[in-house]
Amino acid sequence: MEMTIGNKKIGHDFPTFVVAEMSGNHNQDINRAYQIIDAAAEAGADAIKLQTYTADTITIDSDEAPFRLGADVNEAWAGQTLYKLYQQAFTPWGWQPKLKEYAEKKGLICFSTPFDETSVDFLENLNVPAYKVASFELVDIPLLKKIGQTKKPVIISRGMASLEEIELAVETLKKAGTSGVAVLHCVSAYPARPDQMNLATIPDLAKRFDVIPGLSDHTLGITVPIAAVTLGAKIIEKHFTLARADGGPDASFSLEPKELKELVDAIRDIEKAVGKPTYGASGGESEYLKYRRSLFAVADIKKGEAFTKDNIRSIRPGFGLPPKYFEQIIGKKAKQDIKRGTPLGWEMIK
Repeated sequence: MEMTIGNKKIGHDFPTFVVAEMSGNHNQDINRAYQIIDAAAEAGADAIKLQTYTADTITIDSDEAPFRLGADVNEAWAGQTLYKLYQQAFTPWGWQPKLKEYAEKKGLICFSTPFDETSVDFLENLNVPAYKVASFELVDIPLLKKIGQTKKPVIISRGMASLEEIELAVETLKKAGTSGVAVLHCVSAYPARPDQMNLATIPDLAKRFDVIPGLSDHTLGITVPIAAVTLGAKIIEKHFTLARADGGPDASFSLEPKELKELVDAIRDIEKAVGKPTYGASGGESEYLKYRRSLFAVADIKKGEAFTKDNIRSIRPGFGLPPKYFEQIIGKKAKQDIKRGTPLGWEMIK
């Protein structure tokens, strides 16, 4: 399983694709958005991700109870209507061509999450290299068909989704013509707690759905995404801000620049450490083989004298015969005088 986004190949045999999610952390300041891109590039991320919607394309302006957020979702959002929240959090569409061009100059891949069909059309005009489907939109089958028809690779977050819903989403995208599908394990809580994560889902996603697995992470810190990479996650997505203290819709569960760099560095170290199945002496181990146990004379032995458990032993270092021959040698006789501390060799044994 593999797919290509921009100049990056993603899959089992390739480096983990690290995505910095800008979301609404620009706080409606395009200069701050540019700074977030700078910081993501400096931290070593592979991509910056935007979100493409307006308050009117994602919901309606209503004060009715179903449209009002409670503190059980996120304290920073409590009491707001969905419409007001999305007015604060959306990325102006006029910025997005500029942000994409700027990100690419910085060596980052830039793509986005569309939230309705008009945003897909908009992003196609920008020629984005891939699409992201948010957890809450995974069940929007008409939207998925529209995205799939672009023939571009798609990354889905599976927060809240049942097996049946994931299967339908993946099948819809593939039938529509997408060139590759990745499914990110995700817990749609803001922030999510480590005990809610069930990271064992990551390898199971790959096995069940024949997709590239990953993690869209809303926990605090970098421990959970690091663990996800050891379980086979090939895409890691984290919300990213310049400073949580600056506030913003997603600031409370976003990484700061130093943390993102620590995450990227840890992931690259983990990739080297995971490697591939290997047996025997590897890496720097070879030079230590000589310090393993082997058979030595531990007393002076005369020519013709029998080898016994008293005059030969398995000890360190490893210059003598392997210990597996110990019982075979016991009872045989020496061909020559052997001084205590001499490693045994076959030429010494009758």
